[in-house]
Amino acid sequence: MLLSVVMPVYNEEKFLAEILRQVQAVDLGDMERELVLVDDCSTDGSWRIAQGLEGADSVNDSLKPFDRPIRVFRHAVNQGKGAALRTGFAKAAGELIIIQDADLEYDPEDYLKLLAPVLKGKAEVVYGSRFTGERRNMFFHHWVGNRFLTLMTNLLFNTTLSDMETCYKLFKREALEGIVIKSDRFNFEPEITAKILKKGIRIYEVPISYTGREFEEGKKITWRDGLVALWCLVKFRFSD
Repeated sequence: MLLSVVMPVYNEEKFLAEILRQVQAVDLGDMERELVLVDDCSTDGSWRIAQGLEGADSVNDSLKPFDRPIRVFRHAVNQGKGAALRTGFAKAAGELIIIQDADLEYDPEDYLKLLAPVLKGKAEVVYGSRFTGERRNMFFHHWVGNRFLTLMTNLLFNTTLSDMETCYKLFKREALEGIVIKSDRFNFEPEITAKILKKGIRIYEVPISYTGREFEEGKKITWRDGLVALWCLVKFRFSD
């Protein structure tokens, strides 16, 4: 079985080499993995780092070994996290797909926790919850925003999630069949959640660790993204 780790990247030169090392170092036993890295037209050294670690000589599509396969792609213009994930999902070859941000907020050692319910046949989609595991506490207004959006998700889709906005989302490929992602930016999270739930798939949650970073460290999401996410939840609940 192949696990595709899809990593959207935008201006993460400070953390990129380390998170790549961590992803590569996780012991998944006999499970194969690939890293599908999509650089969303970074303006810092992120693309150079990705190419250097991967040894690529093409800016479009390459497959070269760096301990484990890394495939790198680059958008010609900046489009947003959702667009990068859309590209990554289309390029991923694995039967299982997991999202990995290119910072150090999430610990790849938690992959095993997310994989366990799928490998035991208990789930098609698994989310890692930042609110049920150990964590470096986030800003209060981020906590309120996350909890509110999750509450609205539960009300609209009759579920009991604790963390809709989590980065760590693991999918069996079949769960994504027929889903077309339209969101280009951070509203990817409510869109994919809404469409998974509308397919009748119950999302399994596991506790993960979380080390939130500060804005001066490169955190990008703002309260405006929360308003967009709320609108998206309502829109995708009542539209096809």
